[in-house]
Amino acid sequence: MERMPELSPRRRMLVLAICCMSLLIVSLDVTILNVALPSMQDELHASTAGLQWTIDAYTLVLASLLMLAGSTADRIGRKRVFMVGLVVFSLGSLLCSLAPNLDALIAFRMIQAVGGSMLNPVAMSIITNTFTDPRERAKAIGVWGAVVGISMAAGPLIGGVLVDSIGWRSIFWTNLPVGLAALLLTLRYVPESRAPKARRPDPVGQFLVIALFGSLTYAIIEAPTSGMTTVLPFAAIALAALLGLLRYEPRRDEPLIDLRFFRSAPFSGATVIAIGAFAALGGFLFLSTLYLQNVRGLSALHAGLWMLPMAVPMFLCAPVSGRLVGSRGPRLSLLIAGTAMTVSAVMFAAFDAETSNATLFIGYAVFGIGFGFVNAPITNTAVSGMPRAQAGVAAAVASTSRQLGQTLGVAVIGAVLASGIDASSYKTTFVSASVPGWWILVGCGATVLGLGLLTSGRWARGTAERTAEQLESIEVREAARVSA
Repeated sequence: MERMPELSPRRRMLVLAICCMSLLIVSLDVTILNVALPSMQDELHASTAGLQWTIDAYTLVLASLLMLAGSTADRIGRKRVFMVGLVVFSLGSLLCSLAPNLDALIAFRMIQAVGGSMLNPVAMSIITNTFTDPRERAKAIGVWGAVVGISMAAGPLIGGVLVDSIGWRSIFWTNLPVGLAALLLTLRYVPESRAPKARRPDPVGQFLVIALFGSLTYAIIEAPTSGMTTVLPFAAIALAALLGLLRYEPRRDEPLIDLRFFRSAPFSGATVIAIGAFAALGGFLFLSTLYLQNVRGLSALHAGLWMLPMAVPMFLCAPVSGRLVGSRGPRLSLLIAGTAMTVSAVMFAAFDAETSNATLFIGYAVFGIGFGFVNAPITNTAVSGMPRAQAGVAAAVASTSRQLGQTLGVAVIGAVLASGIDASSYKTTFVSASVPGWWILVGCGATVLGLGLLTSGRWARGTAERTAEQLESIEVREAARVSA
């Protein structure tokens, strides 16, 4: 069956709350980890590249498997895949807390990511099939976005308290009770749903996605230390994998990545906007955490408190953005997001905002406003107008774009920082070494602003309508062929 049975308003809100619990532990994991990076660096004797891998090993695996998880959930059951994801994610969190060294931590983070890949896109697919009214769905997605804000606000504070009082290993324990509660509630209250026609697996497409993301990330992170002779083969693999995807996927009846989605300008725009926005977030958090603790010498808790000017606006603006998208469409939210993120990054790139408490506070707050407005239009644009039978795949493309963006943000900004900083005078060279990274984040904000304007007008809506009609007609023909 394609969609869930009609649920009461109270039951729909309960399903939304359960889905948001999965988003909470996945998002919380990222923000808590950032605050713990300096402590991990000290105990595990990690380099800047090692710190990048503790983040990117997770986001990389997540990005590689999200589309597989979304299509698998559409095929064998969203509730079933969601529950497996909760179990694997919780197990991975437990293993991370026991990691004896950096290599083991990175490996256990990858196990965590396998579970995480089954959570957010599948949860979004459940929400899409639960809230069928467009206005209700936009509001639900606004709540979903607010949970990211909650995790941003709570993560640094919880992480700071745990790191300062118990140690960095305790940050992974927070996932265990929430994961268990979400598992039991899902078992009891979330109805099963799946697409009417099972999509066949696409192992070649999946292999090419992993090769593309993995080799590209490795090339970026290792470039400052390994040299071009080591990096170039991986860059070549990434290019070959990209060309292979573009050639192979359109020839399949049921591809892992349905490139026909990208005929819709809003969908394509949302994908690139997600990459740009989350690259900005990943880079912003990476630079801020290292600056606050390694340069200013703040404790993990005090660094977490300094993140509040960014986190609170994210939390407050996300539901406002959801309501705006529901009533007026995505354009205004995207314009606010792009403008605010660009202004914030310019403050750090051109005016060294981190060197003054007042400008640091303002820069963080402005970035928080921008990022708070960006999530709802991305998600709503990705799933709106797409056939609900492919809701899991469409949501997974948006989620993949987020994780890919965050992966690239940490990889690129970390590589730029590592190439410009002098280890013997870390504190005095950090600000100047981070300036090129901040200019890259300016470009990310400008991308959100420019594509927000370009892909939310009348022409763009026309391409979305035509794409939806083509996809619907293809589904109708396929259903008729199967029934015959």
